[in-house]
Amino acid sequence: MLHNKKTIGFLAGFTMLLLVGCYKDKTVILDTGTEITRPVNLATDIIPIFSKSCAVSGCHTAGGIKPDLSTANAYGSLTVGNYFNTTTPESSILYQWMSGKKGTPMPTTGINKDYNALVLAWIKQGAKNN
Repeated sequence: MLHNKKTIGFLAGFTMLLLVGCYKDKTVILDTGTEITRPVNLATDIIPIFSKSCAVSGCHTAGGIKPDLSTANAYGSLTVGNYFNTTTPESSILYQWMSGKKGTPMPTTGINKDYNALVLAWIKQGAKNN
């Protein structure tokens, strides 16, 4: 009987160790693409990213998952929701999600270094509604 208790205890402990060891709460991507130094424009650079990858049916659209990244609502939704931080751009929620530092990377199709670099540059340049 003592042998069975030890075996059960060992298996329970081993199972817990596996479960804890496999837990993943963050994906950290260090390479976010080449830094962009040219002026980045919301309408011509950022909105097309949102339109193609984020503001699609069932995702970041009006009535969907926040923020609403549809063309007409993206800037207002990002501003009101405090999704960007021009003081410390790398800590911006928008950038954190896109780069995989806040959880599952967005868009769900996978990390796009070029998109991330554009969004980070836009935030660094003041996240203007241009």
